[in-house]
Amino acid sequence: MISFVDVNKWYGDYHALCDINAEVAKGEVVVVCGPSGSGKSTLIRTVNRLEEIKSGKLTVDGADIQGPRAARDLNRMRSRIGFVFQSFNLFPHLSVLENVTLSPMKVRGVKREDARATAMRLLTRVGLANKAGSFPAQLSGGQQQRVAIARALAMEPPAMLFDEPTSALDPEMVGEVLSVMRGLAEDGMTMMCVTHEMGFAREVADRVWFMDAGRILEVADPETFFSSPQHPRSQRFLSDLRAH
Repeated sequence: MISFVDVNKWYGDYHALCDINAEVAKGEVVVVCGPSGSGKSTLIRTVNRLEEIKSGKLTVDGADIQGPRAARDLNRMRSRIGFVFQSFNLFPHLSVLENVTLSPMKVRGVKREDARATAMRLLTRVGLANKAGSFPAQLSGGQQQRVAIARALAMEPPAMLFDEPTSALDPEMVGEVLSVMRGLAEDGMTMMCVTHEMGFAREVADRVWFMDAGRILEVADPETFFSSPQHPRSQRFLSDLRAH
């Protein structure tokens, strides 16, 4: 579903992504973890061109994300890749229902009544059907993030990207968002998640990618990664986590 081939990115002289070669299979859940500044968010943001790569090839569902055709039709390409941000990014002047129906109507041309029906089904799925008429400022952080997930799902994307979706939340709100993500994983959604929630990674991920200094240093199934990491940097990272 997602393929990185010799992907590199620089910010000036800083080499942010170094020779990334990796794949996310259809229906797979990949958790990207590592220390702050390791390139995790930069990596996931290249998948829908929120960050441009400087060299290499990046494909999603067989389409070349960095090619000239994708550049000409950037909005259409992005509409097929669900993205959930750290800071929700809901439209504050729109109701919950309007936030979820806007893109299907404006981008895909879905009729209003069909968009509303889909939105209500998705809001029910994330446990917020009773908040359809509320505005973002009236919701908790966890509720806003669940609306953001419903909004992304409304475009019926073949893959979902999560960029630290719980890091802006109070601890008691984290569980409700992770619960929705677990449900998506159980339904077979292809997911790429940047997160510090190691319990979620261990429970839900099919594979864990460990990054540091712009490189993927280790790829393993969760059981192997958490019980017997191979790379010294992975070992130190997990040791520090356990110490805290």
